[in-house]
Amino acid sequence: MKKKVYIAFSTDVIYKSHLEILKKASKYGSVIVGLLTDEAIIKFKTIPHSDYEKREIFFKKIRYVSSVMPQSTLDYSNNLLKLKPDYVVHGDDWKVGFQKNIRNKVIKLLKKWDGKLIEFQYDKKYPHSKIQELNLKIGTTSENRKGKLRRLIEAKKNDVVRILETHNPISAIIVENTRFLKNKNFLEYDGFWSSSLTDSVSRGKPDNQSVDISTRVNGLNEILDITTKPLIVDIDNGGKIEHLSFTIKTLERIGVSAVVIEDKIGLKINSLFKNQDVSKQDSIKNFCLKIKEAKKSTISNDFMIIARIESLILEKGIKDALKRAYSYSKAGADAILIHSKEKNPKEIFKFSKIFLKSNFKIPLVAVPSTYSRTYEKTLFSNGFKIVIYANHLLRASYKSMLDTSKKILRYRR
Repeated sequence: MKKKVYIAFSTDVIYKSHLEILKKASKYGSVIVGLLTDEAIIKFKTIPHSDYEKREIFFKKIRYVSSVMPQSTLDYSNNLLKLKPDYVVHGDDWKVGFQKNIRNKVIKLLKKWDGKLIEFQYDKKYPHSKIQELNLKIGTTSENRKGKLRRLIEAKKNDVVRILETHNPISAIIVENTRFLKNKNFLEYDGFWSSSLTDSVSRGKPDNQSVDISTRVNGLNEILDITTKPLIVDIDNGGKIEHLSFTIKTLERIGVSAVVIEDKIGLKINSLFKNQDVSKQDSIKNFCLKIKEAKKSTISNDFMIIARIESLILEKGIKDALKRAYSYSKAGADAILIHSKEKNPKEIFKFSKIFLKSNFKIPLVAVPSTYSRTYEKTLFSNGFKIVIYANHLLRASYKSMLDTSKKILRYRR
């Protein structure tokens, strides 16, 4: 009987060094690839461009691979106990770092059935950081990118999906590449937020929909051209319902993952302004028609329509916000953004506590611009799945540029 060889993979881009390891492993017996799921991968690095199903098909086509099975955690234990392989193959890079304990556990388990760990010398031409860089250069497709947001929501069982505002390509590159390990936990931004506020301000215009959608699409294309992470676009109230279909189709085609549509009508007034006297909210009936039109315009189930409720901004109370949330969910919204300008999150937590008891099991979105002392873990524990940091990079860059320009003028050098 041919011996069993187990080797785990998380990548969707195979390099020469990967094929060499598979080739060497196949000499010991039938190679079974334990393919890490998104849920397992997200705990130590960015999820791959392709989803699990596409990666599985890809690995099954490699001639050195006999079969593929999912590995849903970084820990090998479940799969090893099920297979009891004769050999486990890995590069020698896991002798140090966060994988050291996983390695020790593998060795301990293998001893139970006289299995052996085979470690090949890690190819230093392709360190993890280099592979990450190469994957970014290779890029992604609009289809793969579009589906990433839903994959992240599903994969991040114990954390929020973390979204940061980006208003031009250089800010997008910063968001794409900012990551670090904290207490052995891998942290990064999961995607981008294209804010109508920052798109307007960066062009020197007021935040009242004075920048048309075609201009914004040109800017979005520049961001999508040099990044791989999912993008959520703020389209204010979506404009006229007759035009909404074209906006949705355009944004989905270029690779946007979701749009946020707010339930205000008329000339836009920024929600964080104290005086909202001239702001008006759409009727529930009309806004539900807008949601249905947006959903009908989507090509795939990957693209998300997020309904933004302004009831708390307009001081209409929790009861009105909940009534709208139930109606918008029933109309087909894929997520609910409950907006607030309070300095603490009490009212949105009261909203979430009641909404989460409903039959509508869709994600809640928070934008903690004013209640900024609230930690992500508190938002998560109160039922929020997506957190959007809505204008922080533009604010930071504006302050820095202002300070620098003043210093040059003051010191004249």
